[in-house]
Amino acid sequence: MADIPIRKAQVRDVKTIHGLLLECSHTGLLLPRPFSDLYSHLRDFTVAVENERTIGCCALAICWDDVAEVRSLAVVEEHHRQGVGLKLVEACLSEAVALGIYRVFTLTYQTRFFSRLGFKEVSKDLLPQKVWADCVNCPKFPDCDEIAMLIEL
Repeated sequence: MADIPIRKAQVRDVKTIHGLLLECSHTGLLLPRPFSDLYSHLRDFTVAVENERTIGCCALAICWDDVAEVRSLAVVEEHHRQGVGLKLVEACLSEAVALGIYRVFTLTYQTRFFSRLGFKEVSKDLLPQKVWADCVNCPKFPDCDEIAMLIEL
């Protein structure tokens, strides 16, 4: 596993996070986020840093009193398959437990990756309605083909 430091995002990371998400959005794996959204949800983000360079990000978004979402997972291409994404998601899951949230879901195309972490496929109908507030801004709405996965910690 990569020996890359993981820390909570800081304001200085926003431009790099924006770039990471924008780059990944070109592949269709996730949605880009506007700067205003990143600044207002900065506390949700955890980043991986190598030599002062942000090389990955992931967010934990609290949806309700008992459920949160892992989202916006992105890692620069040269660090794919080195454990950076795994460390980012594990940091978000640890944060969820520290907050007293023991159910965490994701909407993803990367089912093998999340399965290795213990996530299981579930029906989207099990997810809180608040999730769908983000979905109306998606170009794939209402025909979402992402797969809902949930882990109980």
